Formats: sequence, C-alpha cells, structure tokens
Amino acid sequence: MSHTERDTKQIIVDTAERFFRDIGYQKTTVADIAKSLRMSPANVYRFFDSKKSINEAVLERYKREQEEAIAAIAAEDRPAAERLHDILATSFRLNVARFAGHARMQEMVCAAMEESWDAILAHIERFDAVLRRVVAEGVASGEFRPVDPAHATGCIRTAMIRFMHPLLISQCECIPGPSPDELIAFVLSALEARPKAN
Repeated sequence: MSHTERDTKQIIVDTAERFFRDIGYQKTTVADIAKSLRMSPANVYRFFDSKKSINEAVLERYKREQEEAIAAIAAEDRPAAERLHDILATSFRLNVARFAGHARMQEMVCAAMEESWDAILAHIERFDAVLRRVVAEGVASGEFRPVDPAHATGCIRTAMIRFMHPLLISQCECIPGPSPDELIAFVLSALEARPKAN
C-alpha cells in the first residue's frame, strides 16, 4: 500500500470517527463519509469493503493506542505492583477520555461487540497477555504471592470491568462503590506477598 493510500484510509477513519461522535454509528452511512470527503461511495469501498470494516478500523485505532500504552508500562524497570497499578489506571483514563459521556461512541462499541466479537476477544487476549506478564514477574520476584498468573489476570480484569468497559463506566457512575484507585489498591492487596508466620 502506497503512502497516498495509507493517508486516504486514515482520512476516511478520521471522518468516520467524527460522524460516529456527531450523529452516531447507526445513522452514519458510507455515503455521508464519502460526501464529506468529496469522494464517491465506490471510492470509499476501494479502501473498506463495508461499513463494518470502517467501524473496526475506528475501534482498532483506540485498541492500538491502549495496547501500546500498557505494553510500554509493562516493559519499565520498576516493581510489578507499580506497573500493574499504572496499567489499570491508564486503561481507565483512556477509556474515560475516549468513551465516557460519549453515548454515540458507546453505541459504536456495542455494534463492534455484536458484529466483530472476534476482534474484541483478540483485544482482550492481548490486554490479558500484558497483565499476565506483570503478574508472573511479580510472583517470580516474590513481590506477589504465588498465584497462577492466568487465573489472577482473569480475576483482575473481572474486578476492574466497571472501570474498563466503555458502557459500564457511564452506567455505573451513580452507583455507590469504590473509586478506580480504591479498587486498584484492593486488587494489589490481594496479590501482595504475605510475610511468613514464625
């Protein structure tokens, strides 16, 4: 793919995301995107074979941003608990910035989950792989108690779902419960190695 083609794809994705935010995923048509770019719908279809694939590209941008951010934190040379805290806090912050208060973008996530569940599952697996790495390193260093990293990762993600899932972040705002930092502290305390009794 040439630079020009990559640039055109990027412009289409940028435009689609703007329409998704302004009028919503369901109401946006490929014709709307094409008209805004002074292109024909057929030209848009040269780059994306369906509206679903445009949706996937918009979501992929967000997923890539999140995955790159947490992978960079995981690779840092510092205690596992600090890295795990920052991975969870960063994921929450990015979700809030992208989706909280943006009902139309939440609608897009719902559509992605319904239409492209495999892509969502692949993102969750990549997210889990980063968590597993940090948990395993914490266990190996003695910082965390001896837990199965895969099992612990599933528990961490489930515990944090209220602060990770774009829809739940908004829907649970008014429900009493811990703050993100309080829940992260609770998760870390569950992993913490306990001193051996004499």
